[in-house]
Amino acid sequence: MSKILFQIKNNKLLVEERKKVKTQEKMLINTNIISRDELLFSDEYINENKILIHNFIKEIVINYHIDTLIIKEFNIISLVISVIQNIKEIKNLYLLEESLINYNICKAIIDSNNIKYVSLYNIPTFLIELLDKNGIKVDSRSEILFNSNFMKENMLENFSSLYYKSSVTLTFPLSKKDEEDFIAFLNINKYLKAIYINKLNKNDLENVLDIINSLKIKNLKIYIEQNINDLELIEYLKKLNKKNSKTTGIKFKIDYSKDYLENNLISQIHISTIKTCIFISLFIVSSIVLYVFGLNYTSMKKVESIQADIDKALAKEKEEEIIETLPNVDDSVVPNKEEDKIIEEYQNLLEINNDTVGWLKVNNTKVDYPVVQAKDNDYYLKHNFKKEKDYNGWIFMDYRANAKTLSQNTIIFGHSMYYSGVMFGTLYKVKHASWYKDNNNQIIEFNTLYDKLKWQIFSIYVVPNTNDYLIANFSSDAKFQEYLDMIINRSIYDFNVPVSLSDKILTLSTCSGNNATDRLVVHAVLIKE
Repeated sequence: MSKILFQIKNNKLLVEERKKVKTQEKMLINTNIISRDELLFSDEYINENKILIHNFIKEIVINYHIDTLIIKEFNIISLVISVIQNIKEIKNLYLLEESLINYNICKAIIDSNNIKYVSLYNIPTFLIELLDKNGIKVDSRSEILFNSNFMKENMLENFSSLYYKSSVTLTFPLSKKDEEDFIAFLNINKYLKAIYINKLNKNDLENVLDIINSLKIKNLKIYIEQNINDLELIEYLKKLNKKNSKTTGIKFKIDYSKDYLENNLISQIHISTIKTCIFISLFIVSSIVLYVFGLNYTSMKKVESIQADIDKALAKEKEEEIIETLPNVDDSVVPNKEEDKIIEEYQNLLEINNDTVGWLKVNNTKVDYPVVQAKDNDYYLKHNFKKEKDYNGWIFMDYRANAKTLSQNTIIFGHSMYYSGVMFGTLYKVKHASWYKDNNNQIIEFNTLYDKLKWQIFSIYVVPNTNDYLIANFSSDAKFQEYLDMIINRSIYDFNVPVSLSDKILTLSTCSGNNATDRLVVHAVLIKE
């Protein structure tokens, strides 16, 4: 017979096998001890009185706001989990023993019906897949000691990061070690959707495509982030895109350079076509003016209608029951009681759109909207808050961001609908000295489902279309500092706002009204309480 010790540590329940009985407990070896912070039961007593122990533990979990269970030894896991089974408040499980988990333990975790996140030392591939199919996220602490640039650049430090990663960056040329680790990653990973390539060369690109095709991976998006103006290279990519999109569903997204867009495309248009277009344009110009006016008026009214529905939802009487599982948030994240009031405020909005992650307000503009987040950065370019197709789109957060923990750089996008003034249509005002020199305007409100946050503007600028400011997280402090120096130097005004490497920043990005290929960008730093 052994003793099982339950200890309350903050909002966690620590359970271990008591191997050495204290002197004062020797006379109590066949009994059970209950105090405010420690509960000591024999395994025999637990097996004979599971319902009683379950109800007792449940009462403690509720009273102490416990959401996490920590188990020290593997041999008591099944017994302990059988006691906390169906206690919905406990969603996180930490297994401290540095051993390989087995099927029986996984089965016990699944049968608990409440655990949604497990941190453990090591786990076989087939078991991580089994837990994943049952909606349980796994975090493995055993490091996979890769030393390739590919692994380091993408912060692939353990098995679970390899398994769950949804996007990776490739820096060409690839070394032999990069290629080997990329293949290993593809064999393990189950969620890859996008590959980002910073600098293109044909041989490496074709090699990567051969690897992807040999492993029969389909429906990927490959983003070429380099500004390209080489006509031959552009035609090559177009043919490659056409070939792969039909056979494997792999699609390329290319950043064309400004020079290419202004010069090369126009030079390819035949002069007779230009003349025809001029005559047609003169003929239909009045119709276009009327159409655009009507379209913008309709657009404005449609957004006003959606906003009215949002206002009604916010005005509805708050329901007593708080949402237990939030959308777009890792299952491992569990809201605490201090967040409940904030979550309640968004509950009615979540009923309209379960992609809601927060609310953005920019003073002295019309930017005052709920913010949504999809699985990619394309969906809300063409859909509104009600998920209806709409060329206005909606204000949305970068798919790589996390509304709970916040990235080093949380990025928010929106169309600049200048004529109707909806979405980021009035954000152009930030470029005017009368706006950005007003201290009240320099504070942005971006609240999430979890916290009410204020951000201090430290940089505003317009830049030709580029992705160099759209970085969510940084691999080192040096990279982050280099990024901060770049965006501060671009600013049209010196806000003299200090930003440190430990700070979180917010980025608003939209088209500039002057040029459809330019980007208007606003950066703000989180104001720490």
